[in-house]
Amino acid sequence: MMTPPIPPTLFPSAQTDARLGNTPTAVPQTEHPAYRLAFQDNDFLLREDLRPVRFQLELLKTELLLAEADIKSTFVFYGSARIPAPEAAQGLIDAADTPEKLAVAKRLAANARYYEVARELAVQVSTFCKEGERCFTVCSGGGPSIMEAANRGAWEVGAPSLGLNIVLPHEQVPNPYVTPGLSVQFHYFALRKMHFLMRAKAVAVFPGGFGTFDEFFELLTLVQTGKVAPLPILLYGRDFWNRVVNFEALAEEGVIAPADLKLFHFVETAEEGWAIVKAHYGL
Repeated sequence: MMTPPIPPTLFPSAQTDARLGNTPTAVPQTEHPAYRLAFQDNDFLLREDLRPVRFQLELLKTELLLAEADIKSTFVFYGSARIPAPEAAQGLIDAADTPEKLAVAKRLAANARYYEVARELAVQVSTFCKEGERCFTVCSGGGPSIMEAANRGAWEVGAPSLGLNIVLPHEQVPNPYVTPGLSVQFHYFALRKMHFLMRAKAVAVFPGGFGTFDEFFELLTLVQTGKVAPLPILLYGRDFWNRVVNFEALAEEGVIAPADLKLFHFVETAEEGWAIVKAHYGL
């Protein structure tokens, strides 16, 4: 039995009308911005009133991109954009020209070991699945330092990885190890953070600043309140985190429950963190 032919589309496609609309007869009416097709009118799309539409576009573009790439689950890496790679640590110290800058440079250099830990963890994560599968795909913020280390580990073993970058006042070019077709740029932090967690099966949090704190504490809040199912949250650097956050004091003050301290795991090595993830999922 022959399959009946597919009837032609009743309406012209957006692509067709976009081409036709780009070559109008030059008369005063067609030259006016009001005549532009709405979805080709950048001035219109950037209006304050169109913020809800831009939210939808940022959510949908990345969602379609990851679905088409068959990215079903991710292993997310959070961490500083300032911690140097081990080979760059001494140069940071040498460039310090005041005692204050030298003290900071030495602290950053001491944390350079976490660059290598993030890279090693990404290697283990990326080589876990069988060929052709897309599980525990490495996902970072796409920038330098810890983010670069995560994408680099995946790249070194030939695995794809995501980079969810964001427009900042200072230029932040995606690090060279992000898979080009999986490098996305955001305007809205809220939509970027949604995509960090929508497919996340585990999260590794390395020493970092305000951005890392924002992402880490929002994740804790979402798990604490049941908005996100419990998942392995690996907190790298016990000394660093206990110095900058008094977690125990939060419980002692009664503003969190003692059980909330079990939402995350202090770890130091790639092997230790990966073992926790495998145990959580019975792998």
